[in-house]
Parts: sequence; C-alpha cells; structure tokens
Amino acid sequence: MDVTTDTIVKPYTLGEEDEKKLILREYRALLRALKTKLKPGDKMLLRNAFEMAAEAHKTMRRKSGEPYIIHPLAVAMICVEEIGLGVRSTICALLHDTVEDTDVTLQDIQREFGVEIAKIVDGLTKIATVMDSNASQQAENFKKILLTLTDDPRVILIKLADRLHNMRTMDSMKREKQLKISSETVYVYAPLAHRMGLYNIKTEMEDLSMKYMEPDTFRFIAQKLQDTKRERTRYINDFIKPIKEKLDKTGFDFEIYGRPKSIHSIWNKIKKKGVAFEEVYDLFAIRIIVNALPSKEKEECWKVYSIITDAYNPSPERLRDWLSNPKSNGYEALHTTVMGPQGKWVEVQIRTKRMNEIAEKGLAAHWKYKEGTNDESRFDQWFAQIRESLANNDSESIDFLQDFKTSFLTEEIYVYTPKGDVKMLPIGATALDFAFGVHTAVGSKCIGAKVNHKLVPISYKLKSGDQIEIITSAKQKPNPEWLNFVVTSKAKAKIKDTLKEEKRAIADDGKYILQKKLEGMGAAMSVANMEELCQYYKINSTLDLHFEIATKKIDLKELKEFTLHGDKLVAPKPIKQIDDKPAYDPEYKVPSKKDTELIIFGESSDKIMYTLANCCKPIPGDDVFGFVTTGEGLKIHRTNCPNATRLMANYGHRVVKTKWAKNKEISFLTGLKIIGLDDVGVIHKITNLISGEMKVNISAMTIEAKEGIFEGNVKVFVHDKDELENLVTALLSLQGIERVDRYDID
Repeated sequence: MDVTTDTIVKPYTLGEEDEKKLILREYRALLRALKTKLKPGDKMLLRNAFEMAAEAHKTMRRKSGEPYIIHPLAVAMICVEEIGLGVRSTICALLHDTVEDTDVTLQDIQREFGVEIAKIVDGLTKIATVMDSNASQQAENFKKILLTLTDDPRVILIKLADRLHNMRTMDSMKREKQLKISSETVYVYAPLAHRMGLYNIKTEMEDLSMKYMEPDTFRFIAQKLQDTKRERTRYINDFIKPIKEKLDKTGFDFEIYGRPKSIHSIWNKIKKKGVAFEEVYDLFAIRIIVNALPSKEKEECWKVYSIITDAYNPSPERLRDWLSNPKSNGYEALHTTVMGPQGKWVEVQIRTKRMNEIAEKGLAAHWKYKEGTNDESRFDQWFAQIRESLANNDSESIDFLQDFKTSFLTEEIYVYTPKGDVKMLPIGATALDFAFGVHTAVGSKCIGAKVNHKLVPISYKLKSGDQIEIITSAKQKPNPEWLNFVVTSKAKAKIKDTLKEEKRAIADDGKYILQKKLEGMGAAMSVANMEELCQYYKINSTLDLHFEIATKKIDLKELKEFTLHGDKLVAPKPIKQIDDKPAYDPEYKVPSKKDTELIIFGESSDKIMYTLANCCKPIPGDDVFGFVTTGEGLKIHRTNCPNATRLMANYGHRVVKTKWAKNKEISFLTGLKIIGLDDVGVIHKITNLISGEMKVNISAMTIEAKEGIFEGNVKVFVHDKDELENLVTALLSLQGIERVDRYDID
C-alpha cells in the first residue's frame, strides 16, 4: 500500500472534469516518454493496465486530496525517465498498488497480462499482517521484496520509484509518519539505490529524508547553498576555462560542467570533519564526459586526466581509479582532487558517455550495454551472493535486515587470492569473512591468514588491494566469539549453523537426563510438559532447556516442588511480591508529578510517564519522538539520535508523536565541547560567562591543553534548547573560542 493513502487533510480545488483532464495529461506524457520503446501491441497493453488501475483506484484519494491514480502514473514515469525501464515495468508500476489496496487479485492480473507481470506485482505487494508482535512489519516486507529481487531485479527498481514519489509528496502527512518513512528510506532504500547504481535517486532520497528528520539543518545548508550560488558559479567558470581550452585543442568530443554536492553529503562532511559550512571545500564537483569508442574508453579518460593535472596540481592520495576496478554496481569513472584557484581543492570526475549513462541509470543501463556479451559482471556476482545468502538464511527479519545492510549495502573492497583472482567483500570484512567466502569448510577450519605474505589473526580487517592466503587446521572449529568479527551474512549463517549443531549434540545428553527424572516421577516427556518447564525456568526453547541441563546450569532439584495431574506437570505458584514495584525493573521509581508534565504525546494532549533515552539525552526544545519499548514504557529520543533511524525504520508502529510541554522548573544535563586558543585566563572567562552571566549550573568540567590549543568538556544543566543555544552563542563571542559543539553524555 502506498504510505500516503488515507483521509483527505487538505482541501483539493480541481473539479471532476479538470481531474479527468489532469489524469489523461499524465497518461499521455507517460506514452510520449515510452515512444522509442513501444512495439506493436504495447499501446493496447498499457491502455489496459492504465484502465484497470484507474478503475480499481477510482474512489481513492491521496492525503493531499488528489485522485489516487496520479501516484501509480508518477511511479511509472520515474521508472521510464529516471531509471530507464521499459513497457513491462511500466505496466507493473501502474498496477503496483492494486492487489494490496483494491479488489483486483493476482489472478486477474495474470489472466490479463501473464505470469511475469503478476509475479512482479506480487513482489511489490506488502504482507498484510505479521503474526509475532515483536517482529517488524517493515523488515518482513523488505525480506519479501528481496526474495523476489534475485529472480527479477525490476521489483526493487519499481519499489525505489514508488518510495521516491512518496518522499516527494510527504508534506500532507502526519509528523510521525514522515519520520517513520524518512528513517526507513535512509536506512534501507537510499543504500539500495546506491548499490543499484542510481546515484541521483540515492542523493534525492537522502536529501528528502534529511528535510523531514533534521529540518533546521536542512534549511540552513539549503539557504547557504543558495546564498553562495553566484560566487560558486563564477569560481566553476574560472576553474573550467583553462581545461576547456586544452581539451578543445586536442580535439576531444566532450561536455564539462560543475554540479553541487547534495545537502546530505555536505552535512555528513561538516559532522565528520568538524568544520563549518564555509570550510567544506568540495561543495561541488566538476564532471567531464567524453564521447569515446568502446575500445578507446580507458585511454581517453587517462588522457583527460593528464590534461587536468597539467593545469592543476593533484592530491596523490585522492585519486580513485574505478576504470581498472569498477564498483560492483557497475560504476566506472576516474576521480581526482586538484588544487584550484584561490587555494581551494576541487573534485573532478572523468567518465565516458556509456559510463555516465550507467552512473545515471544504474542497473537498467547496465543491462542495455551487456546485451550480446557473455561476461559475468560484478552485478551478476552480487546477485549470486544475495541468492546464496537468502537460501541459507533463517534468521529473524530484523537480524536479516541488519546482516543484509552490512553484507550487501555498504561500499566494497577488492582483495586478491594467492593466484591473483579478485574477490569482492563489504568494507569492514575480515580474514575469516574471506575464508568463508572461499568455502564453508575453509572458513570452519581457518586458524589464521597471510596478508601480503605476513601472518595475521583471523579477525584482521582487510583493505582494498590486500592479497590473502588462508591457513587452516583440521582441529579448528567455529566458536561463538567468531560472530563478533564477521560482517558477511554467509559467514554469520554458517557459524550459527555449526554452533547450533554442536548445541544439539550436547542438548541430547540433557534430554536423556530429563527423561530419566520425569520417568521416575511418572510424568510424560510431552510438548505440554516441556512448555511448562521452559516457562518455569524462563527459557526460550526446549533445545535451550536440554542444553542448560546438560551443562549443569539447571540441576532440576526444583522438580520435587512440581505437582502431577495424571502425567502432566504443574509448576509451583510463585510467591507474591510484597511491594508493588514492577518485577522487570529493579531501578523503577514512581515518577513525580513534575516529571510527567514534561511530555505531551498523541493527538489528545495527554501527559504520560516516560524516560529520556540515554543514547541521546534530549532536552526541551529538541525535535523528539516517543518510542514504546517492550520493558521500559515510553522512551523519548531526539530525531537525530544515533539509534533513531534504526528504531523508526524497523519499528515504525511503536513510534508516537511527542512534543514538549512548558516547564521551567526542571533542568536537564547536557554536554558542550569547547575548542580554542590556550590563552591566559581562558578557563576563568568560560566559567565566569556560564555560571556568572548566564546563571547556568556547571555539573563537571575537564580542560586539556596541548601545543597552544585547548579542548574543554563542560557538563551543564539547562532548562531547554533555547537556553542552550543562547549559551553556545555567548561562548562563541568570547575571544579565542573557535568551536562549541553539543555532545551526548554517556
């Protein structure tokens, strides 16, 4: 179901006739976009799909109030224009919500359009309900999409188009829905678009997610980019001029232009490097696209590189050669960073026309250029790895999603076997991951490795270009610690399988011990009795029960307190607790009236008991959301908390809208990191300003000075975000203070 369906919340002004004209206009635009791909009979199939979708959705409206059919038409247009898909994918895009939201069935679609299209639409249809209350509906649905991915990657490409259109049209939605969808997008869909080679879609998804998750920062950077646009354009033109002249002289057929970096990537750079907006040097990249014959592509790109580095000095450690070693998503290019005018570093990207189309259209363009060739690309290898991982995976959906992210959605490294073959692994992979990548038997017997002919432990993190040889021993076997330093889902699954087998062998001894005890009592070894014992000993499964008996963690002496009804065990009643504290939380305190006044949640202005999350320590005024935990009630997190994306992406149904009530009586502890010049009296100036002028209580303070620079960490009690921001502004106005940043207290 499209996440933006629901009741109308905004007035919609078009009349019925105008709506019909709008729908027809969108449909005709779609046909025009497909013009070059239409074969005889295609127009009729498209017309049938459009009419089936329009009829099925005719009573439905989006949150904005517009007719629902506008959404499938827009998704189909993204598939054609931005991803480069064809007629059959367009039909699937038009029908993608029909089975989930309307009376149309998969059988109807199969009868009208055939098995292939019905299968793709089925892959795009969400699972109606998840039985386990602790499971994540989002993760279950994502797992279903991935299971179809390896059969037909068009499922994912249409899903990405669907998600992009939802992100573009989220303004009419409730705040908590915006947060949930944005988190899910940045957690899974943007990395997936990146791995499919769809860079434009990936960056737009990240920017739109940031617009809803961190609106203030997003607006700040967008405004800064707008303010510096003229100055940046002038600089780009000055930078390009000498290169263009040289390229013209050598007779290249080329395009050259500057393109701004995305807001999300600029923000990441500001956070990572700890610099101000003005100090981010690569706010834009220069792109040179050369028209070259397939046999001359590499040669022409390196010639262009030579011309650029004659004009400007390059940074040797910033050369990225994806011509010799393309990325697994098919991306090929040459990137270099050079010192431009006014002492500014500038990134230059060099590609051919073919490479540029693959960079813009990803997988669809990759197929187009692959037709007629027999080579197995890295895309195909990637799909083969996912297929293998899915076949062996029986883990919980949440674990599966996390494993999938670390195994398949991160950047990759390339390492070499002793014979010189290239192997692709996710960033952070270890020697043990490589060993399991070679073969399960090699991984299970791995005791060490030689990397570049030097001995290293199995936990050694590999780097691109490493040559690795695995050392094995017949006596070696996997142990639980191995799970801490493997990242690939194949290695994790194989280690878990082996450990489970070992556990079963040990558990058999425990099962025999328990059987003897029960026989002595006259009780049966039945499923009901096993469940009664598991519940009594607070153990998850019969396997764990037998294992703990075998390893003497449970000695069964409590069995004599059980009673028998026939051959059925009945556990003794637990002794009642004298006080009324909840059993699950030893540190439970009844919140005071003051505490309950800090948060208002939901639509009703009800006040509720809650705790502030330790991972991000929110204070009044922070943008926050409530998260219903399983054991500790409502927890309040900042929307930019390190864990927010994961929680909202996996458990959107547990997120509740939350806002601060006015309360000046209570102070909150937060931290400030202050960096500046180590001058005489600087500490006195800082403490005098905080405690004296601003009347803010200091909880703790540490100052370290080194080679003329000091770094101070100050923990302060503030009433709300405004008070904190005023304090930061005042500190920055002090002479010699360079930076003041808020940090989360552990």
